[in-house]
Amino acid sequence: MEEFASDDNHLAPRRTAKRPLLGLTILLIEDSRYFADAVRLLAIRSGARLRRADCLESARKHIRIYRPDVVIVDMGLPDGSGVDFITQIVAIGQGAPKVIAMSGADYLRGDALASGAAQFIEKPFFDLAGFQQSVLSVLDASEKSADFVPRVAGDAVEPDEDAYEEDLRDIAKMMDAAIIRADHEVLQYTAQFLQSVARVAHDQEMMECATRFAARLAGDDWKSNLRDLQCLVRGRLTQASV
Repeated sequence: MEEFASDDNHLAPRRTAKRPLLGLTILLIEDSRYFADAVRLLAIRSGARLRRADCLESARKHIRIYRPDVVIVDMGLPDGSGVDFITQIVAIGQGAPKVIAMSGADYLRGDALASGAAQFIEKPFFDLAGFQQSVLSVLDASEKSADFVPRVAGDAVEPDEDAYEEDLRDIAKMMDAAIIRADHEVLQYTAQFLQSVARVAHDQEMMECATRFAARLAGDDWKSNLRDLQCLVRGRLTQASV
């Protein structure tokens, strides 16, 4: 679990047009460091405090202890379904944080909203104004700044490229361990993760290779696609270290 503090003022701060989320605590449930860095930058520039959990187990502990105002949850996580988690949050009832679901797969929008999410955002998103409007849309009217004027587009953030390298390094280790155990479930997760993070990084070759591997994993000819994917990941890591 990580904490990204963007404001130390715990006294009911006045939200402004430039910092419309001032004083809010947002919990981001996201397994990619690379995309989490993008959301960190968006939150900081909006005045919010951002905490990150990389799995649902960590997120549950966080909600019990820190009581965030808004939860942004990825629909695909290493230890469970975003849909089930959203249902659990909504079941808390009064006092539950507002929930925003996100995914690179827009077809999950219906499931997310049906499970109780107040908003769905398609990944990746880097636009500051769009992020602010998405979060503000789930808040009560009394929590919004009267000065905030919605915009069509705003400044875009750029996440740290080193975080992409860290994501690839972690997933390479996970993939190696899954191969030894012949764990198809974990291999399926690694393929989904690589598709998602490659989309954020605009790495079309990686995204296509991971997509081919995911499609073949249920058949008998997946090993050649796995070798291709491993070679590509290692190649990216080699390039990054030069």
